[in-house]
Amino acid sequence: MSLPPDLYAVFGHPIGHSKSPRIHRLFAEQTGQSLHYEARDVDLPQFEAAVRAFLGAEGGRGLNCTLPLKEAAWRLADTLSDRARRAQAVNTLALRSDGSLFGDNTDGVGLLRDLICRLGVIVPNGRILVIGAGGAARGILAPLLGESPAAVVIANRTPERARILARDFSDLGSVSAVGFDQLPGRQFDLVINASAASLTGELPPLPDDLLASGAGCYDLAYGTEPTPFLLWGQARGARISADGLGMLVEQAAEAFELWRGVRPDTRSVIELLSNERGF
Repeated sequence: MSLPPDLYAVFGHPIGHSKSPRIHRLFAEQTGQSLHYEARDVDLPQFEAAVRAFLGAEGGRGLNCTLPLKEAAWRLADTLSDRARRAQAVNTLALRSDGSLFGDNTDGVGLLRDLICRLGVIVPNGRILVIGAGGAARGILAPLLGESPAAVVIANRTPERARILARDFSDLGSVSAVGFDQLPGRQFDLVINASAASLTGELPPLPDDLLASGAGCYDLAYGTEPTPFLLWGQARGARISADGLGMLVEQAAEAFELWRGVRPDTRSVIELLSNERGF
């Protein structure tokens, strides 16, 4: 009799749109791993109890956590990777053999792999604008600053939140904070939308001349249609205007390798999912 597949899941709210189960199923088929991965709608008040039940009575081996659970997962983990500790947010939980819970944040490295390896974006010496000052921005700042950009500027509707974030990462490089009203007259080589605006079909208030020549736009959100931010970038001549599908697959591969000890090929999965949605 064969053993049942190992159980993994992604928790979030809402979660119906998640492509993670499909991605991990493709990874498992590709690498010959026996696992079952599902999406569960779990909101913040139920999070800790749901994690304990999943990893306890249900026999789960690991979890991904998405909005609005990443900071709660950071607090729940017994031990943390350096990048999770720095981000103060966790998107990957792994149950260790001693029963302890290890927390990692694979968002930043997933973003860089997609930007650099697939899209050919040059980060060193570039001027980067990060829109938003929440958990998504916090998860990508340390990896971005580790690539030695000329400057990273964080823009947020509430400038004080951006200033707190800039202060927390100021030891890693040139990082500053502004309100949206301070953006006119400034130009950037890479603009990353880490805000929740795309999730509601909205566009941050951005000046038309924000993009330098040859600039790229990247939206951490993804969907079945181009986000308003991507359309904004395309209309203003962005050399690259990409959403977060590639980052989603790359960060999933990092989690898969942490859990299973084998790294799947990501390019074929990104191409498959991109071709299915037609953009």
